Amino acid sequence: MPSIHCLGTGLVGSFVAKRLAINGHLVYAHDIAPNSQLIGHKNITIVEGDALEKIVDINKMPKFDLIVNMLPGDIGHEAMKILCSQNVKVVDLSFSEITPDNLIKDNKNKNSTVLWDVGIAPGLSNMLISIAHRRLGKLKLGEIRVGGNPIDKIGGWNYMAPFSPKDVIAEYTRPARVVRDSNITVLKPLSERHDIQVSEKGQMEAFLTDGLRSILTSIPATELSEFTVRWPGHIQKYIDEFNDGTLDYNQLLKDWKYDKNVKEFTWMEIIAINHDGEMMKWTISDEGANDGHSMARCTGLVTVFCIEEWLNNPDMLTKGIHAPEELDDETIERIINNIKSEDIVIEFECNF
Repeated sequence: MPSIHCLGTGLVGSFVAKRLAINGHLVYAHDIAPNSQLIGHKNITIVEGDALEKIVDINKMPKFDLIVNMLPGDIGHEAMKILCSQNVKVVDLSFSEITPDNLIKDNKNKNSTVLWDVGIAPGLSNMLISIAHRRLGKLKLGEIRVGGNPIDKIGGWNYMAPFSPKDVIAEYTRPARVVRDSNITVLKPLSERHDIQVSEKGQMEAFLTDGLRSILTSIPATELSEFTVRWPGHIQKYIDEFNDGTLDYNQLLKDWKYDKNVKEFTWMEIIAINHDGEMMKWTISDEGANDGHSMARCTGLVTVFCIEEWLNNPDMLTKGIHAPEELDDETIERIINNIKSEDIVIEFECNF
């Protein structure tokens, strides 16, 4: 039975740990305050305490095949600094601002094998863009629009954070790196706002965020962008409060706190067009199911299926730091088919 250490048991982390256990893997779930839903599962051992302290000396940890880093933001980055200096296999879902590929600049951090950013976006979005690039060649245009939102407007911000609210705030404040005229360009976050039509939901709004990450350099393109999707009025409320000095980040953490009783949906659209006008487009949508709310499912299932691909093929990756677009087409297709089998809708269209 494969043994996996899961660092962090938040909304996504607990989903991943539980699903891995259900699938027959032995899971060690690390957290200062472990998710109560994991307690009592026959394949899950709860490890309560500071995960960073536990991984300093991995030889003292129970034997394992793989470590999954699901600690948020800066804490997740600190975990990666520790793990990358050791001879381990790591799946990284921390989405920290400082990405793991920066760690290989230090020679001592070349012992581990890391697959990073394996969520829905970044993650599945990278895989689909890479399929488009392999089929279409250099892209004239690549666009990712993605968001997790309440199914119905709930008043106020019309939003709740499906993962760490601090990481959401970071998305709104971090300059957006995009590709324009084949060069990496830095634009103001929240810019290039535009209305979009989301099937069965109606009009929503999209704005630039810094979510392209590894594909900024791995996918040849004339223009690449990632947009976050929210209900109309949400981002204007944020901008207005920021500009007039009334934005209270501590209050935001309270206002955006996740409420499991509020139904939410995840929606993503990926469009890729080459210089001959050939187009590939994917639309992904989910409204949750009995196993979890939609963002936990859409993010966590990508993670789980990447983990299982690696367990099934231990030589899938060479030593070093790997982004999801590096996976081969056959592996990506299996991951997509597994996601579809979980009743997450993935629609594809092309014009050739």
